[in-house]
Amino acid sequence: MWTIPNVITLIRVVLIPIFVCVYFLDWRWAHEAAAFIFWFAAITDWFDGYLARKLQQSTPFGAFLDPVADKLIVAAALLMITHSYDSVWITVPAILLLVREIYVSALREWMGSQGVRDTVQVSFIGKAKTTAQMLALIGLLSGLEEFMGFPIYWVTLGYILLYIATWLSVWSMISYTKAAWPHLSGLKN
Repeated sequence: MWTIPNVITLIRVVLIPIFVCVYFLDWRWAHEAAAFIFWFAAITDWFDGYLARKLQQSTPFGAFLDPVADKLIVAAALLMITHSYDSVWITVPAILLLVREIYVSALREWMGSQGVRDTVQVSFIGKAKTTAQMLALIGLLSGLEEFMGFPIYWVTLGYILLYIATWLSVWSMISYTKAAWPHLSGLKN
């Protein structure tokens, strides 16, 4: 259980309350520091999966904890940006992203209980959604539009990527549902 990838995943879980607390500190660079912590957590997500494959240290515990850690930190970040931006243009995509995560998780769990989980394996669309979502959240969490007087437009890019992630999210949810439909409808046993 205490493999290197699992320890990295546990570090990501421990970072969640730290990330939230740092974001709400009354400090000039709090949002930027929290965005950095979120970025670091996103990198560890890629890194723990890579190491699990490379070192052949995949475990049932890791397979369970990794997606849970991802969903927890993303859900926290989505809630934080809806609070900070207080805008329907952030809230609606955030709700759609959260609904998709819950729906697809439940769909995968149900498909797994039926012995056909491979039908709803992670697709390229899902990976593209995750990438766009993580980059969007980093930009929106940071709140940066300029750095040392130079325009960088992180927030603007964050908005654009949030909408791309939302579109990919809905698309992937529909794709997974279509793939699972024969089992859900009882047409396939």
